[in-house]
Amino acid sequence: MNRIDLLKKLLPGFIPLFAFIAIDEIWGTTAGLVAALAIGVAELVWIGYKEKRFDKFVLFDTALLVILGGISILLENDIFFKLKPGLVELILCAVLAVSAFSSFNIVGLMTQRYMKDMQMNDNQLKQLRNSMKLMFFVFLGHTLLVFYSAFFMSKEAWVFISGGLFYILFGVVFLIEFLRQKRKQKNIISEEEWLPLVDEQGRILGKAPRSHCHRGDKLLHPVVHLHVLNKNKALFLQKRAVDKLVQPGKWDTAVGGHISFGEKLEDSLKREAWEEIGLHDFSARLVKTYKWETEMEAELVYVFVTYDFKNINIHSDEVEGGRFWTKNQIEKNMGTNVFTSNFEYEYKMLKGIF
Repeated sequence: MNRIDLLKKLLPGFIPLFAFIAIDEIWGTTAGLVAALAIGVAELVWIGYKEKRFDKFVLFDTALLVILGGISILLENDIFFKLKPGLVELILCAVLAVSAFSSFNIVGLMTQRYMKDMQMNDNQLKQLRNSMKLMFFVFLGHTLLVFYSAFFMSKEAWVFISGGLFYILFGVVFLIEFLRQKRKQKNIISEEEWLPLVDEQGRILGKAPRSHCHRGDKLLHPVVHLHVLNKNKALFLQKRAVDKLVQPGKWDTAVGGHISFGEKLEDSLKREAWEEIGLHDFSARLVKTYKWETEMEAELVYVFVTYDFKNINIHSDEVEGGRFWTKNQIEKNMGTNVFTSNFEYEYKMLKGIF
């Protein structure tokens, strides 16, 4: 999830808080809580109707506001209510901390919800983690300031710190990251893998950095797929690593990868076969060429088949494992979220060959 998507996700949840602050000043705490609850419920209904999803953040934010506000009314002490924005932001800090400082990238997994089939190279993943680290430290400092203002500062100061200051800091972080990434962009592109741009007949029209081919511009670029069969025509499939952003943990074609600019088709096939499943000294034949398109990219896929499987030796961190699947096993699991969508499409298309 990028920063704009995260901001869009956070904003609806804070609307009940802003409504409470405004109404509380005019008609009192009880009226403010009733209005916040009504607005929160209305948001849930609207998001469910328009986006066909249930926004847990809005529910959590509204419920916490009502609970802490209710305690404040019962005890005639608004400290519980004042702590609410800090508690919500503390959860945000926890998500950022886990994503930035551990191998479990929660933000990366959430990205799939908004950007289907999104792919990120190593440089982009590194940038995302650096951005999350900066956001973590900034918002952790802001969270501590919210707690401090709840106990030791005026209500007006708390309102500004817990509300307006949050979005000011968010804007500052966004601006810093925008300028920093803009400055590094030229260096990143120069170090990045370049891919050929082709027409549907495979004629080279130009070239582009790999990241530009995966950002939704539908720049058609060539890839190779290799299906490995044994003498019984069982298919060897690789299991994608669980930490990959795109379809983690699913079973996929034995070999799949991009053709680099200036690289021959056969050389690309051999390189990818070695990198992904350690296969070498094999012969393969081209059986199909087709165009595969998703929301994020467009690929011209060259499909190869080989019966040379004895040298398979998986050694890549991007592949969790591999094994042979019979035709019955594959067809029994089709449509059950076991395989990648691309593999299922390709299997149906090449079923007669297998």
